[in-house]
Amino acid sequence: MTTRTRTTVAAIAVAAAVTGTALLGASGAASAATAASHGTLTVSNGTKYVLINGHRVNFGVPVRDLAWSPDGSKAAFVDGSGNLDIADPDGGKRVVVAKNPGGQNWSHPTWQVTKKDTRYGIPAKDNLIFAARAKGVSRLKYVSAKAVHGTPKNLPLNGAPDPDGAVPQTGNVWPNAAGHYGTSVYANADTGAVYIRDDYLRQQGGKLTKGSQPALAPNEEEVVFVRSVAGHDHLFVEDFMHGNHVKDLTPHATTDYTEPAWSPDGKTLAARTPAGTVTLRADGTGKPAKVTSTAGLAAYRP
Repeated sequence: MTTRTRTTVAAIAVAAAVTGTALLGASGAASAATAASHGTLTVSNGTKYVLINGHRVNFGVPVRDLAWSPDGSKAAFVDGSGNLDIADPDGGKRVVVAKNPGGQNWSHPTWQVTKKDTRYGIPAKDNLIFAARAKGVSRLKYVSAKAVHGTPKNLPLNGAPDPDGAVPQTGNVWPNAAGHYGTSVYANADTGAVYIRDDYLRQQGGKLTKGSQPALAPNEEEVVFVRSVAGHDHLFVEDFMHGNHVKDLTPHATTDYTEPAWSPDGKTLAARTPAGTVTLRADGTGKPAKVTSTAGLAAYRP
């Protein structure tokens, strides 16, 4: 059994039963293109300026919930009109992948990219998964990342093959995909739980644990998420490869830590706080360190 198969099977079964990156605030001049170097931490906050390596890069339109493609060549985000866009790292060559039809709130796009696997007849994937809220109901959608004014479809959500394996079809938010096999995690606002979605040999998934705002590690073996403890939002990590052990990474929190993001090497996490953006070691050692007073959604460019 492969590591990836063990990861997904263990996660579903058990659930059902600082850094080598460039820090924000670095000194020195840089162009918009070079500012977005690989491994750089970026912050989007709904304005047209994305903070990249301490520099404000003008994307030309408001940028919300920016997410980088796995190869770091493109950024996906929701623009000021609520559409789903992609652009180059300097904000250029912007394309509207899907136009919001109106009456919907789209949020938190994530890239699902996999190679073709001829052994099992599995085609390559290059999709954007995101959350769409319409008439008070949230669902996960997907659309090809290569589309221009494409039409999103409902993301299939099948549970594990057992009587109690069903997963909710509505109330799903905050999708996050990672790795080479199309695996993603997401939260459900109604159940207050985090779920995993496997999309390789066959699509299945299941509940992991209580929490919100999950992010899947680049190696697909851990998931970080937010859980409220004693009046503050803490960051927790669940390790699929060691009995689904859950660890509080911020046990002494005196503020709220939310919206976590993994560094490409899986060693560092970035998170939002009321005072700005911090980074911390993914193994829980050390203390969170503030890297910028800019508060927003953090994302590392692979």
